[in-house]
Amino acid sequence: MRTEAARRETRGTPQAGVSNGSGPARALLADGRLHLQHGPIDLVIGADGAAQEVTRAYDQAAACFAGVLGELVRELPLLKQPLGPTPPDVSGPVARRMVQAVWPYRERFITPMAAVAGAGAAFVLEHLLAGRELRRAYVNNGGDLALWLAARETLTLGVISRLDVARVERRVAIDCASRVRGVATSGWAGRSFSLGIADSVTVFAAGAAEADAAATMVANAVNVEHAGIRRVPARLLEPDSDLGDLPVTVGVDIREPDILGAALDAGVREAERWVAAGTLLGAVLFLGGQCREAGWTGGRAACHSGAQPPR
Repeated sequence: MRTEAARRETRGTPQAGVSNGSGPARALLADGRLHLQHGPIDLVIGADGAAQEVTRAYDQAAACFAGVLGELVRELPLLKQPLGPTPPDVSGPVARRMVQAVWPYRERFITPMAAVAGAGAAFVLEHLLAGRELRRAYVNNGGDLALWLAARETLTLGVISRLDVARVERRVAIDCASRVRGVATSGWAGRSFSLGIADSVTVFAAGAAEADAAATMVANAVNVEHAGIRRVPARLLEPDSDLGDLPVTVGVDIREPDILGAALDAGVREAERWVAAGTLLGAVLFLGGQCREAGWTGGRAACHSGAQPPR
């Protein structure tokens, strides 16, 4: 399990699905997007272009996806270990992306699993694009996005302020001139674990794996000590969690605006540190109805609202 929260979305109804039993399943959604699923990996893929190019791109994505889960399982013991002074000796392409994305944070507690969703999305997008002529494309892996834009193209993402409420409050347009090619959202109330108390942290980065890792770190930093926070060791919730006995957040009941603000300010300081270091481009942070920003957040005030996949 990843060490950050992300909301899974699969819009539309599969028209037809293909699976070889325990192997990957493939389905074309009613709106023309591709749905790939294998074990815990659940992708929704969109591409715009000539019909034949989109079909070939989807075939390429499905072909490379077939080996992703097996690669990760083979190297899982190394990928679940906290980083040390030297990078783990992994060999698979997704695993290498994971290690590269988390390496800047090695002085803190982090495992390569913090970037697993983003790295998987980036890998599949790379294969989807190879040799194809498309206008735009994206891979949504459980809420973490890898995206690509041709000249003069724009992709619009919906933004939410809480991971447990799927209401779009604002939209962010990413154009081809932007450096943003990865977006990830993290927080304590998602499907994965967080050390912090953020309702939602959305990170914009140059790649999906980089966004995934950065969202983990920033969301973990949105934190205070308060009697209204409930935490339990990760291992009690999931025995094989890469977080082991670290306390993860399972409940937040804080009413004091100044305490909420202090937690957000701590997260902003973390985000600004990594914006300055170049590992992320910007972040929008939410907690208890309050909002903070750092770096690039779409060119206008973002404080109505985590990013949803594009439609």
